Amino acid sequence: MSRLAGSVHCREPFHSLLCVVAQDRKTWRKPRNLEDRAEPGATEDEAAVIDGTRPRFACCRGSPSVTALERALLPDEVYLGEIRTEPVETAPAPGVAPSSGLRRLLIGLDAIAAVAGWGAGLALTGGVRVPASSPTLAMSLLVVGALAAATLLLITGQRLYLARVCSIRAVEIGRLWRAAAFAAAAALLLPRVTPVDVSVTGALAGAGTTFLALITARGVYRHWLQAGRRDGRFLREMLVVGSNEEAYELCKLIADHPELGFRVAGVLGDRREVLDLGYLVPWLGPISRTSAVLGQTGINGVVIAASALPPVEMNVLIRTLLRRGVHVHLSSGVRGIDHRRLRAQPMAHEPLFYLEPVRLAAWQLTVKRAIDLSVTVVGGLLIAVPVLAVAALLTKLQDRGPVLYRQQRVGRHGRMFTVYKLRTMAPNADELYDELARTRAGRDGPLIKLAADPRRTRVGRLLERLSIDELPQLWNVLRGEMSLVGPRPAQPAEVAAFDDELKTRHQVRPGLTGLWQVEARDNPSFSAYRRFDLFYIENWSVSLDLAILVATMQRVLLRGVELVFGRKAEMSASVVTAPALD
Repeated sequence: MSRLAGSVHCREPFHSLLCVVAQDRKTWRKPRNLEDRAEPGATEDEAAVIDGTRPRFACCRGSPSVTALERALLPDEVYLGEIRTEPVETAPAPGVAPSSGLRRLLIGLDAIAAVAGWGAGLALTGGVRVPASSPTLAMSLLVVGALAAATLLLITGQRLYLARVCSIRAVEIGRLWRAAAFAAAAALLLPRVTPVDVSVTGALAGAGTTFLALITARGVYRHWLQAGRRDGRFLREMLVVGSNEEAYELCKLIADHPELGFRVAGVLGDRREVLDLGYLVPWLGPISRTSAVLGQTGINGVVIAASALPPVEMNVLIRTLLRRGVHVHLSSGVRGIDHRRLRAQPMAHEPLFYLEPVRLAAWQLTVKRAIDLSVTVVGGLLIAVPVLAVAALLTKLQDRGPVLYRQQRVGRHGRMFTVYKLRTMAPNADELYDELARTRAGRDGPLIKLAADPRRTRVGRLLERLSIDELPQLWNVLRGEMSLVGPRPAQPAEVAAFDDELKTRHQVRPGLTGLWQVEARDNPSFSAYRRFDLFYIENWSVSLDLAILVATMQRVLLRGVELVFGRKAEMSASVVTAPALD
């Protein structure tokens, strides 16, 4: 593929901060000799902060030789000068998402799901009646194809092939149901224009099976895409505009959640702030050079930290970028607030948001407890008891050790309670806990959790993979010590390391599953754990609980599929994220 690449010339004699920018933007070219640019006190890691050659997104604060960096590594002014362009043969950039290919794949999956859904629904109910003179099979297949095509058109009309629309799982599910319902209405109108008759029962059954097939197909697609993104594929490069505290947090947010589909290629702002805050992505220049950097790198998306720019400058920049066709993401400045609580409330045609307060009626708490009891009783009798019986037998036969594992956890209002699990680790697992605590199990916070825990038994790995080891906690739910959905029940040693804000998680019952478990269970970032817990406490509702329960079931089912087909990709069913297609 022929692509334009630019050689960037700077006023200083050393290799410029941007050097050569080609389509492969994954790594910024490193100067031949770091010592040529840094004083003896500046380390290679520190110089890499500016070059962007250090592995991305470590995002740790501070640098031991900031002063040396400021004196030696950067000139008074670094700018992007003339661009000399020439055709260059380049390969596709690693990790950059070919959005058109992803869109075609998703459309193909939707088509298969729609055909299968309408075919199964109409076949099971005998819902298609054709004239005696017409071939029944051919006409039935024609009806299924027409309804599947209508469903795809309705999905397109719902804008469900744009990431900015389907990035929220609840919105995606709602619009898929709407598309299936409208397709059912179209099926009932067929007798008016064709000799084929579709019964009400057939239309309703077809809409239901099509809806289930669509959310299943999209769930599989989402899982595959997120696994690829965690491996560094299917990512869209973005620039962060601004260099203050908010911009730093935006960089860290994107780094903590690769499943969002973005990668920060660099930051534009004040270089002193970049050094002081410890950014480990390249500084690409002042904000005034945003358009020039976008033109030279070929990147077409920015995330603007609203608090980093004066209002007049921000408005001019946004309009300039939109005229160029750049995708603009603008921060709101608020954190931990559910988007559904933000209401567009313009004043004199100026865009403002009204923030809805949290109003939880007493009936919501009653409904939450009713869901806990009904699902626990019904699910326990129909599913949990026979599954637990088999799992307990396998656990016992493996090493003749105890079947159940009991541990003290911190519950609502800080009260201690005993949590029950099927034993998945060696009998002496607790003796190894202190060693894991010292190593922090590969995480950056107090949580003790390993992706491949050496203490876990062979049977235990299977039980943990399918979350069967958590089923005994239905007893805790029945006793009122836990809920089906809530923050993860923390150990006392972990709680001791929590700050006062995070301890507000004890205002609600801990959950068998929760937002962190379905969004970031395999994410090693403690900030993700903290953010999801605080978000749940701030924005809890019955609808959010139901969305988490659906995502949990999807997660478990997909993990089962992985085991059947021998796949080892990590899994992260998502409530709030979706593919980037636009």
